[in-house]
Amino acid sequence: MNYRRQNRFAAEGVYLVSLGCPKNLVDSEVMAGVLLTSGIPLNFDKNSAEYYLINTCAFLPGARSECESAIAEGIRWKKRAPQVRKLIVAGCLIQQDKDQVIRSKYPEVDAWSGVDGVSDIFRTFQQAENSYTTGDAPEPTYLYDEKTPRLQLTLPHVAYLKISDGCNNRCAYCSIPLIRGSLRSRSIESVLAEAKNLIANGVKELIVIAQDVTAYGADRNDGATLAKLLHEMDKLDGDFVIRLLYTHPAHYTDEFFAEYAVNKHLLPYLDIPLQHINSNILMQMGRKTNRQTVEDVLAKIRAARPETAIRTTFITGLPGEGDEEFAELMEFVKVQKFARLGVFSYSPEPGTPAAARTDRVATDVAEARAEKIMALQEKIALEHNQSLVGKVVEVICDEAEKCNGAGRTFADAPEIDNIVYFSGSKRLQPGERYRVMITEAETFDLYGKLC
Repeated sequence: MNYRRQNRFAAEGVYLVSLGCPKNLVDSEVMAGVLLTSGIPLNFDKNSAEYYLINTCAFLPGARSECESAIAEGIRWKKRAPQVRKLIVAGCLIQQDKDQVIRSKYPEVDAWSGVDGVSDIFRTFQQAENSYTTGDAPEPTYLYDEKTPRLQLTLPHVAYLKISDGCNNRCAYCSIPLIRGSLRSRSIESVLAEAKNLIANGVKELIVIAQDVTAYGADRNDGATLAKLLHEMDKLDGDFVIRLLYTHPAHYTDEFFAEYAVNKHLLPYLDIPLQHINSNILMQMGRKTNRQTVEDVLAKIRAARPETAIRTTFITGLPGEGDEEFAELMEFVKVQKFARLGVFSYSPEPGTPAAARTDRVATDVAEARAEKIMALQEKIALEHNQSLVGKVVEVICDEAEKCNGAGRTFADAPEIDNIVYFSGSKRLQPGERYRVMITEAETFDLYGKLC
């Protein structure tokens, strides 16, 4: 890239589309940071941008369809000025595209970058003139650290802290290890250094994420564990809280429960995708657990901190799930009364053991079962929210316009869970925590007045 073109490129910048989960968003933030430190700013107006970057997700068919729609939109953008505009597609979709089907389908894309191309994204931009592809190694190995440039794209007071990448669980239905590679954990020192920087920059809610945060450190030989990491994070100075996402019921330990009970910064909120409860289904899924283990984990969590809000997800229509297994799952949801719950109907992922099974449940049956679970959960959620009417809760304010605000309780992760809408007699500030009297409740939203 010559100097003149690089200057024009820097002036007009890059329009970034980030798809998928928070873990993918961190990759987008790293790419944005690398580009910015290379002199290439983000441009939030795609019409004046010279480059269009899409960071893709390939976890489920719906996500892949969304990616293709985004690529099609990028192509339409490019065609308005094909001589100067460049389209780059990055992330999980490229990593999954082993046979280059997607790449062949969209020749209009100027460059492709896989999972390992995150930190090398500037070179990908430089080579976009030549249909360049980078970072699509068979087994991804990339892992960012505290020295990697990163541009925070979340609300100023909220940040995701990715402590590892990849996964060793190899669940029979899941393609994540095929896309993201094996588990690779950052050092405790690296995570602490980044956490300090985020807190110093005004972050008040650190959301610790990974494919499986409870497996953190299992690949290292220095004794690192999630409990040890949280213990050290609890010593950091500042007004902040810690939220955990993406735990695995097979990897909870007594060391974790001991830390969870006393950690001053750790919110009483745990995300545990249980996927199912029938022991036979769990075994076939490769979950390394059974119903008794799951129930023991839930009991220990509630014993350590009875106020804990547990979020979980389930999959209906897994191979081998009959009416009896589904009825067991329904009864489990009814009894447990999870604070937050999501459900997916099973879809076979290419390359996974479950996709080769012949005892699949019909798609319409799987979807109907998912709808039944959500109908049950909506009743549970409404009852829980109605029980809060007349009570005072602490709310972290995410958005504010004069005296009106929208935020979340400790039981709510951003862009996933409930929203609390509230108002008062004073100007509200995003990032601040307020005491709010709940006056009205809906299934997934609360309304209140500032105390």
